[in-house]
Amino acid sequence: LSSGNPLNDREMKRRIDARRHPTIAGELTAIEDSDDPGYLVRGDLTFRGVTRSYEGRMDIVALDAGTLRLEGERVFDIREFGMQPPKILMLRVFPEVSVRVSIEATKDG
Repeated sequence: LSSGNPLNDREMKRRIDARRHPTIAGELTAIEDSDDPGYLVRGDLTFRGVTRSYEGRMDIVALDAGTLRLEGERVFDIREFGMQPPKILMLRVFPEVSVRVSIEATKDG
């Protein structure tokens, strides 16, 4: 996780208990073509041992005959995963976190 602010990053890692929950896992469960640009995707996200289902839009680009890239962005509320937003000094941090994803998939063989 990186916000560009080292103080905020350190506090977030402490709060998410990164030693007990070192990974964030996502699993795509469905991809559907859409009338709008991009594709409608559904999947599950596991963060801090809590799994939630989401759907959203992603772009899929063919890089070559055997490689695809999936790209998308979504805003998550950390409170949905049982986490309260940190307070740093006198500042309150917003609970919404924007996550950008870029996944490359290569065909076997």
